[in-house]
Amino acid sequence: MPLLQLILVALIQGITEFLPVSSSGHLILLPSLTGYTDQGQVIDVAVHIGTLAAVVIYFWRDVRMGLAGLTCLACGRNDTEGSRLALGLIIATIPTVLFGAFLHFTGFSDALRSPAVIGWTMLVFGVVLYVADQRGAEVKTAADWGLRDALIMGLWQMIALIPGTSRSGITITGARQLGYKREDGARIAMLMSIPTIIASGVLLGTEVALEANLELMRDAGIAAVLAMFSALAALTLMMRLLHSVSFTPYVIYRVILGLVLLGYAYTG
Repeated sequence: MPLLQLILVALIQGITEFLPVSSSGHLILLPSLTGYTDQGQVIDVAVHIGTLAAVVIYFWRDVRMGLAGLTCLACGRNDTEGSRLALGLIIATIPTVLFGAFLHFTGFSDALRSPAVIGWTMLVFGVVLYVADQRGAEVKTAADWGLRDALIMGLWQMIALIPGTSRSGITITGARQLGYKREDGARIAMLMSIPTIIASGVLLGTEVALEANLELMRDAGIAAVLAMFSALAALTLMMRLLHSVSFTPYVIYRVILGLVLLGYAYTG
């Protein structure tokens, strides 16, 4: 695979995975806009591993607490902050896993990979994010996250399997609708990405394992590292900006890109 394509795929995945603008939508559009062939599932898995590493590094304290909580859950205890976090993440992931398996094995996931679908989801869910962000109260913190909110945000996250929706964007929308402060809602949304990315990687990884060869594995390694560093940079910037900036700039970007894609889809 050309080095430039690897760099573009890694940067797009890394920068857009945690920003509310849809990484999958941008990756699907890349071949259409550049003339490159589709990068394939091996590279997709690799860049997801890179972004997984980034969120684990950035939120390591929460990740370590959640891992300790899994041990408590295994022993039948749910009386620690870590065990409540771990159980919440498990519950929030279940709807996405079930819906993702349905889309994957029925073939509907491929049918949704079109500029028109991405254009509509970019536009519609951008507006939904704006409304939730502007009207949502800011009365809850991450410490208030319970099982009910975990399930509700998990149902929001499920919708992100439609390309262009944005996993982080839709879960942040759910968090703001529930009344979480911007930074706390984003933090929960990022932590929810960890089991979701792992589940996606396991599903895709088992299917592409036989495709791998030495050259492809080298390309995958390069893409994973580049995606990790770009994701760390994007995640750090967004979390810092949330102290003083709303999600409106991302909404404006989504609306503009959505309109452009709809124009391309229906007139091109």
